[in-house]
Amino acid sequence: MFLGEYQHSLDTKARVIIPAKFREELGLKFVATKGLDNCIFIYPLDEWQVIEKKLRALPFTRADVRSFARFFFSGASELEIDKQGRVLLPQNLREYANIDKELVIIGVGARLEIWSSENWVSYNQTAEASYGTLAESLVDLGL
Repeated sequence: MFLGEYQHSLDTKARVIIPAKFREELGLKFVATKGLDNCIFIYPLDEWQVIEKKLRALPFTRADVRSFARFFFSGASELEIDKQGRVLLPQNLREYANIDKELVIIGVGARLEIWSSENWVSYNQTAEASYGTLAESLVDLGL
């Protein structure tokens, strides 16, 4: 399980160091794609395969399924961590997430998310205001 929040920055070659705490569970190769809320989702290969299987099982005759699958898969890249614990973030994903230099890597259970520092601060300010309401709605879902 991925937990925690880590401040990082891109180097001059658009690489970022993946926190050591995450590397073992993530593995040397993993998948990154366009996430929701303008962040990058990072999945270990085994988790990616689970998601891929679920998406393939959805009815492709539905326009919303086709649209989501196109968005999700077209933005995906298989990435590899180098010997120094760094990974090159593809330009399309950096642009999508508005990452220029400063970023935040967060653990979200089965995946990591990479946010521009600016977007993460903005998201947190908005989410913090509705945290109690969100918690109440999740209790209604059985959490």
